[in-house]
Amino acid sequence: MTFTDKSLPAQAAHAYVAESAETTRRAADACVTDLVRAAESVAQTFHSGGKLFVCGNGGSAADAQHLAAEFTSTLTRDFVRPSLPAIALTTDTSFLTAYGNDFGFDGIFARQVEGLGRRGDALLALSTSGNSQNIVRAVETANRMGIATILFTGLGGGKAAELATIAIKVPSKSTGHTQEAHVALYHALCAAVEDILYPGRRSNPPPAGTGLEPAPAKARVRADVPRLQAR
Repeated sequence: MTFTDKSLPAQAAHAYVAESAETTRRAADACVTDLVRAAESVAQTFHSGGKLFVCGNGGSAADAQHLAAEFTSTLTRDFVRPSLPAIALTTDTSFLTAYGNDFGFDGIFARQVEGLGRRGDALLALSTSGNSQNIVRAVETANRMGIATILFTGLGGGKAAELATIAIKVPSKSTGHTQEAHVALYHALCAAVEDILYPGRRSNPPPAGTGLEPAPAKARVRADVPRLQAR
């Protein structure tokens, strides 16, 4: 299939990407204060020996897995640090299908928070509308258990934003652009958490013998850490 006027799809693609970039720029202005609060909360959770749970639906489910991987693996190969305990609640297909089949979809995240979570842990939920029932119920359950709750959402934030300890609201009604901004925001969140837990790591590497020092410049990974493949 060919287009007789190739300028039309090019114009549409350019307009979409430009609006996505503008949404992310607006999010940088609107969300940074709450993002720093969220980073401080997650860093405190890790520092105290707690875990971070992450959940979302659809594209946000993939984002939940992405963010959890950044913490348990590493954000960049330039700074390899100990693994941080983050768990995506979107990956256990046996549980998700068993519970969903027997009791319905609305409780799939809340049930895992109930079984795996402890006071002092944190829950980060992603929902562009903030009204997904399984997200709302997960936040409610976490609140009852003394688990810090963080929501990444869109304009307004819905019911979940009213319940969460911290709500990071991308100023957009577009699901796609909100999700795209979420990626930039949770990468920034992870970087901020690392900066809090390992202060000065960008300019002052940890002392030798700590296990946190950078590897030789060529590899930039510790000898006991397998080489990471680009994702």
